[in-house]
Amino acid sequence: MSVSVPVDAETKVVGLVGHPVEHSLSPPMHNAAFRELGLNYVYVAFDVPERELETAIVGAQSLGIVGLNVTIPHKERALRVCDTVDRDAELIGAVNTLRFRERRVEGYNTDGEGFLRALREAVDFDPRGVKAVILGAGGAARAVSFKLALEGADELVIANRTYERGERLARELEERTGVRARAVELDREVLREELRDARLLVDATPVGMHPNEDEPPLVTAREMHEDLIVNDLVYNPPKTRLLEEAERAGATPVDGVGMLVHQGALAFEIWTGEEAPVDVMREAVLERL
Repeated sequence: MSVSVPVDAETKVVGLVGHPVEHSLSPPMHNAAFRELGLNYVYVAFDVPERELETAIVGAQSLGIVGLNVTIPHKERALRVCDTVDRDAELIGAVNTLRFRERRVEGYNTDGEGFLRALREAVDFDPRGVKAVILGAGGAARAVSFKLALEGADELVIANRTYERGERLARELEERTGVRARAVELDREVLREELRDARLLVDATPVGMHPNEDEPPLVTAREMHEDLIVNDLVYNPPKTRLLEEAERAGATPVDGVGMLVHQGALAFEIWTGEEAPVDVMREAVLERL
């Protein structure tokens, strides 16, 4: 049973910096978790323009804020403000979580681990030895691909609208982790061939995200097969057109809510030292969706 804790002079503050942030589901998700555990914390969202990021982080630390989540467009720039970063953040080149401690800024990236925990929870996924096809080459794709590489994936195929950007990511993956990685054109016939022997397809693009739910998916049932796991990182709506195509093909669909919840749960644990109530956090997200 959740416990109502009043906001007072001892309340610890955590929050989110991004631009924009009014759409974020992190405040209801984290505040539900704090209420569930009876923790005297509050989570708030701060809309911070790019030019004000460094000032905002320094100010947050001076105000005694415990930590921050970092979202678009600040993840890469926030890395430069950190005194220390974890391995995932260093490899990905971005942070999504900050903790202020002993006058130092600690940077973390929980996206990759959140993604993997969500997949393991949904389908008992083991990345060792698998071939994965990843759509996109931005921040989410970097987090996913580096995590898969570090956890033993055999081959990663990066498909991006701008081929050169996908090629850069593939080359970086090979150089920094030793995984077999290559880039391909974002073309359905090309993807059909790549997916024939793939175990996992991850869409790390915003295609199909609210309010553009009717946008055609990048891959259809025609390119999929029954043994394929299809993970769309979009969480609003939870069932995207890509996941509908996966169902049509007899593949296994996995929505983006799990990654959102698990990356948030990891941040929660970094700040509080308490085990996150994952089910409560998921329920809070689904209520808002």
